[in-house]
Amino acid sequence: MTSEDPHIISLTLPLSENPYHNKVLFPFFDGLIPEGWLLDIGEKYWKLNPNDRFELLINLCIDTIGAVSVYPIEVEKDG
Repeated sequence: MTSEDPHIISLTLPLSENPYHNKVLFPFFDGLIPEGWLLDIGEKYWKLNPNDRFELLINLCIDTIGAVSVYPIEVEKDG
């Protein structure tokens, strides 16, 4: 999603024309993942892997507190 008036979400992730890539989840996004009973619900009822931080982020953080929402990117598949 693009915006005419973008704002940074973290000092460690300044605005950039290029996407950010990393083998581990950036600390800003890792901090959005719930803890305690809400994390337990995700693990128990949705069978989420507690060690897969990206899976937890995508499934448990669509409706976060604040101005940030997390949605998976829809990827077109050939054939």
